[in-house]
Amino acid sequence: MRIGALKESFDGEARVAVTPSSAGHLQKLGHEVHVESGAGARSGFSDAAYERAGVTVHPTAAALLAAVDVVAKVRPPTEDELAAMREGQTLISFFYPGQNSELLEQARGRGVNAIAMDMVPRISRAQKMDALSSMANIAGYRAVIEAANNFGRFFTGQVTAAGKVPPAKVLVVGAGVAGLAAIGAATSLGAQVYAFDVRPEVAEQIESMGAEFVFLDFTDQVQDGATTGGYAAPSSPEFLAKQLEKFRELAPEMDIVITTALIPGRPAPKLWTEDMVRAMKPGSVIIDLAAERGGNCDLTVPDEKIVTENGVTVIGYTDFPSRMGAQASELYGNNVRHMMADLTPAKDGALVHDMDDDVIRGATVTREHDITWPPPPPKVQAIAVQKPKEKPKELTPEERKAAELAAFRQQTRNQVTLLVAGGAVMALAGLFAPASFLQHFIVFVLAVFIGFQVIWNVAHSLHTPLMAITNAISSIVILGALLQIGSGSAWVVILAALSVLMTGVNIFGGFLVTRRMLAMFQKS
Repeated sequence: MRIGALKESFDGEARVAVTPSSAGHLQKLGHEVHVESGAGARSGFSDAAYERAGVTVHPTAAALLAAVDVVAKVRPPTEDELAAMREGQTLISFFYPGQNSELLEQARGRGVNAIAMDMVPRISRAQKMDALSSMANIAGYRAVIEAANNFGRFFTGQVTAAGKVPPAKVLVVGAGVAGLAAIGAATSLGAQVYAFDVRPEVAEQIESMGAEFVFLDFTDQVQDGATTGGYAAPSSPEFLAKQLEKFRELAPEMDIVITTALIPGRPAPKLWTEDMVRAMKPGSVIIDLAAERGGNCDLTVPDEKIVTENGVTVIGYTDFPSRMGAQASELYGNNVRHMMADLTPAKDGALVHDMDDDVIRGATVTREHDITWPPPPPKVQAIAVQKPKEKPKELTPEERKAAELAAFRQQTRNQVTLLVAGGAVMALAGLFAPASFLQHFIVFVLAVFIGFQVIWNVAHSLHTPLMAITNAISSIVILGALLQIGSGSAWVVILAALSVLMTGVNIFGGFLVTRRMLAMFQKS
């Protein structure tokens, strides 16, 4: 099959669906790769770079559409682009079928098989094709960069000769892919990061990245991300009121607010109201990543940056991924080539549109003059609510002392019982066994008891080096073998030589393994 990438016609769009590096992977699947001239120029990919990668460059969009079987784009196609496509062609792009019903109907009428990259189900197997997550990751990172560019102070706290600089306080509302990327970027810059999300299962993720989770004292509503494909569901009015109350409490303290809350197919919820903006300090910055769907902030103007009367900057750009065109194109190009890999299971260049496959079925919105959206729910759910782990109760000094005393008494009872039982066994053996056996048996039992007591209190991570060094020490039996080598019997000499060989391996190998294992626990 021939796959071609169109030049994006949307004003200011810098991304491209196929890069020179992703073209190489597509060729390994047995496909020919084509691209419209200038498609990658705004992302830094020249026509010459494509030609060096073995890609055919076409001068116009019409020439490309006439030559290829699969058309790859980033933005949804325009009506003119769909009209130029022929029946049976496959389109891979963002489509947003819930908001573009007329475009969906046009694709059905043209007989175009449309695969919407925004409809890839959020299941583990489809993560490599999840273009929404790829772009959200870039948007979250870029949001922090834009905030830093518009914020008049350091992110990190410093103590200098000129004075102390406090760290910037950053609040991230919504801890999806974009929110987590923003948390990671802001934390790495040294900011004091707070984050909020209505899904309880993301609290551990937030805290593991060095941010502080903003807890809401509201137990009546626990959302399950699995029922909504990993997204947050609409909140109840009571929950929303409690949420806004918490945000009003935080607003005067925050220097930067990054909002990422979006619900698929719905306008963005209003979470940062005008009075919260007025409560913020002059010089504060709000980055609204939901601006394209109306914004989470009351004052957001899509594609514009405004400064309020009290000096708060509100940024509502809708092209954050495009502002990092090269990186965004590489990630999106990888998503497309992974989708093509699923469509080409035999890697022979033949497209297999398997509608029994959860991923392909979920992403397909039109096929053979039929609208296939919305898809049935995938057989595998995205994520499920995890029960919060119960934190261990903090013991008082008196309780801790009582617990230690009880543990000591229990250990003493166990040891006394073991010694009494062992003594009884030794006495019983002494009644029937010869004295020479009893002497060796006592040494053996004491060795086992001491070894057990020593090894029992060693951390599990040190068991391997401990056993290795024990092996090396136990090989002292090599002395016996050396004494027997001078024996007059040939069999004794052979066995003694074998003993020396095996114990030698045990000694050197034991010390070598111990050395390597212990090196793993050293910072150097």
